[in-house]
Amino acid sequence: MELNICHLYPDILNLYGDRGNIITMKRRLEARGIGVHIDECSIGQPLDIDKYDIFFIGGGQDFEQEVLLRDLAAGKARDIRTAVEENKVFLAICGGYQMLGQYYKTWDGNQLDFIGAINIHTIGAKERMIGNYMYRLTPESSGSIVVGFENHSGKTYLGADVAPLGMVLKGYGNNGEDQTEGARYKNVFATYSHGSLLPKNPVLADFILQTALRYKYGSAEPLSPLDDEIENRAHDYMEERLRKG
Repeated sequence: MELNICHLYPDILNLYGDRGNIITMKRRLEARGIGVHIDECSIGQPLDIDKYDIFFIGGGQDFEQEVLLRDLAAGKARDIRTAVEENKVFLAICGGYQMLGQYYKTWDGNQLDFIGAINIHTIGAKERMIGNYMYRLTPESSGSIVVGFENHSGKTYLGADVAPLGMVLKGYGNNGEDQTEGARYKNVFATYSHGSLLPKNPVLADFILQTALRYKYGSAEPLSPLDDEIENRAHDYMEERLRKG
């Protein structure tokens, strides 16, 4: 077995060590003897969606997202929409999460039309939502607790056909209003979690990899357990710290 991963815009969207998610997926696959190939695709490079099983999009600042609009409009937006509807697996963080949606409207009324792959939209606010936080994934995404770091001024709202990735236990999440965090649509996993996300949340990491293997091969045996003592200690330390306030 093998998985092919595409890292979209790695030179532009890579805040707070988001590349660590790519490193984690690679390590966890290789530790189980599963082949993994990683390609990077940035501005001006063609995107062959049929080649890949997982797409990763990291976070970026607002002006960096604007830089990508022309490249997305030249064909990548259409390709990404197709890949999402074909049940390819996506992991999108913060700015990458927002870009999968319909639009981002800045606090002063300037609207940026994005990919439109999932039915969400984001409204900019003057005050930032920032800090360590945690949320519980929905049962459809493993039900485990995720710890991470959020830093965003955009407030994201989910459409009727998009489920939250989880519900906030501590922090702000999507908008600081409805307790939702992230989005789950088909095999899209989208979240505001920087930090990076997967190294200290191994249950979610394996759930995403298992989802990609099941999609590619029709069925897949449960992933063999790894020694996650260090990862779990990092996770549990932050969870306890957040619970104590």
